Amino acid sequence: MQRRLIAAMAATVSVAACAYNEDLGRKQFLLVSNDSLVSASNQAWAETLRQGRVSQNTSYNARVTTVGQKLVQAAGVADRPWQYVVFEDASANAFVLPGGQIGVNTGLLALVQNDDQLAAVIGHEIGHLTAQHAAERYSQTAASQAIVAAGASAVGGTGTEKARLLSSLGGAGAQVGFLLPFSRRHELEADALGVDYMARAGYRPSEAVALWRLMAQNRTAGGPPQMLSTHPTEEARIQALEALIRQRGLS
Repeated sequence: MQRRLIAAMAATVSVAACAYNEDLGRKQFLLVSNDSLVSASNQAWAETLRQGRVSQNTSYNARVTTVGQKLVQAAGVADRPWQYVVFEDASANAFVLPGGQIGVNTGLLALVQNDDQLAAVIGHEIGHLTAQHAAERYSQTAASQAIVAAGASAVGGTGTEKARLLSSLGGAGAQVGFLLPFSRRHELEADALGVDYMARAGYRPSEAVALWRLMAQNRTAGGPPQMLSTHPTEEARIQALEALIRQRGLS
């Protein structure tokens, strides 16, 4: 009876929160939207600016802003405020927040060989925002936690040993079986959207493939196994990008 109740609750939440996304070609589970995450996004950005080392290199900042502005225009989201900041960080990384903030590390600028490769990264980050991946990820996590908590309560309250075990196993099962694999899906979707934005902005989509080959060459050994990684392997991304570029007749 308890299992049927939990399953029914999960199904009800899932149906109520599903919306079809034409750009992605699939339904999304959304309990919230990007707009509802803007306040938290702005707070996180302010904290990042306080704690991070913001680069004063005018050339770096101008480069990131120029490429970013072309891409947000191509993505059809230039009507919102965007902020671009370069951080003094040796890791080859970048990020986007739902409030329209993009951070790029100096390590990435040192790695990329041209603006096309930089556009591949920034286009990918913009793809996360336009696809509402942060909102979807938040919704998945919130729903999973709610269902696990309901299961723990159904077997006698969170104070019992059995409930603690169910909560632990349930959380691990959700993480490995649902949340992490879906995060890899998000990454590939953002890659695909980024390629579209690159092409519209006049950048060469083939350089997205070159970028990930470069990333593979510079990858530090000893990363987590693919099953436990939130990101696809470089090889998986290269194959998916090559197939997409061929399919769309891009170069």
